[in-house]
Amino acid sequence: MTTTKRFLFAMWDGGGTVPPELGVARRLLARGHSVRVLADPTIEPEARAAGCEFTPWTTAPHRTSRDRSADIIRDYDGTSMLKVVDRYMGEFLGGPAPRWAGDTLAELEARPVDVFLTDQVLPATSIAAEKLGIPRAAISPNIWTLPTPGIPPLGPGFAPARGPFGRLRDSIMRGLTTRMFNKALAPINATRAAYGLPPVRSTHEQMLRVDATFVLTSPHFDFTSPALPDTVHFAGPFLDDPSWSEPWRSPWRSRDDRPLVLVGMSSQFQNHAAVMQRTVEALAALPVRAVVTLGPALSPSEVTGTENVHVVRSAPHTDILREASLLVTHCGHGTMMKGLVAGVPLLCVPMGRDQNDNAARVVHRGAGLRVKTTASVDALRAAVTTLLENGSYRDAARKLGGVIAAREGCVDIVDSLEALARGEGVAQVELHKRLDRRALRDARANSAPASA
Repeated sequence: MTTTKRFLFAMWDGGGTVPPELGVARRLLARGHSVRVLADPTIEPEARAAGCEFTPWTTAPHRTSRDRSADIIRDYDGTSMLKVVDRYMGEFLGGPAPRWAGDTLAELEARPVDVFLTDQVLPATSIAAEKLGIPRAAISPNIWTLPTPGIPPLGPGFAPARGPFGRLRDSIMRGLTTRMFNKALAPINATRAAYGLPPVRSTHEQMLRVDATFVLTSPHFDFTSPALPDTVHFAGPFLDDPSWSEPWRSPWRSRDDRPLVLVGMSSQFQNHAAVMQRTVEALAALPVRAVVTLGPALSPSEVTGTENVHVVRSAPHTDILREASLLVTHCGHGTMMKGLVAGVPLLCVPMGRDQNDNAARVVHRGAGLRVKTTASVDALRAAVTTLLENGSYRDAARKLGGVIAAREGCVDIVDSLEALARGEGVAQVELHKRLDRRALRDARANSAPASA
């Protein structure tokens, strides 16, 4: 019998980060536990719909609207990437560290919990839990993003290094990434000192200063390395559609056998209306049916459909992908994973953030193609045609999707979090599960009838 435990989940409104993290919360609730979400007020309706209790950020950075005017970091406004990173460190990750920790401490003292969970990009929140001696876990709702030997550094969308020059490239990039993130180190260590905790040597060390980190993807999709910390565990993707997704009804007759294409790009504004409109134009001249979902970031007036390209505010991607032959996507992790698990090849149109690196993994696994956001209508149409006509991409997507769906190489995150609540380690509970499975196999073998 499961003993009820109390979990606090610190989140931020990162668009595609919300559904998988609430997916973890739903599974904890289904096991009989109590979950409270500490997050942007914009997340409250979704958190409560999932069954969670809710507390909003008060002093830490937060959104009060999902309109683009409320964006905290505008990485789409033409500013150089270095300036975007400086702004991110100063206005979101590092500068507000005392406020992230302060809001979290106030919540933990008001309502004690057994385990504290946080999104990995909110490292200062775990300072409060560390001060109180509460078991801590971090969630990475996408691929592994911290600089690690043997894994291409996040950002450029590199494939794994080949030869000494590739390894030198990655080593230089890891150093640059570490230095950029260490612009947040001073306020993080000042906050740690204020809480009576020793300093850390890097911002990434603070991100890893938890009992376990769960990466919500498959190790058969992501690039992995023996240098990954022992506390990092792949937990597989959570494919929950967002609660704001509206029901879908096809506008085409059931006998229409034209290939179905789903176009799903960012749920947050990334200045992507133009590339979506070019995608519509590319599909309009092909013998296909297409559904374009805008999400909350764009209005219907910004992208115009055609007879065979139906533009909607939202629709459940999981349902449409069951019938689809192709997914055109910015390569946000959640949308991409749904496509692969459905066995659908991907046309990747990455716009920034982790998307170029997600696309690199899709291409490396042979499950799709990558084009730039500046791709012309002709280039987009040619890529769509190639993916529909060359069956090798669908075969690779089906093979990869099957492994992802089987969760090979992944821990059960709910079992693992329950183990943390009991004071056990994730490795310990996984060892018990392996021993249990071995015992079950032995018992079945011993009870099988002898062959004639």
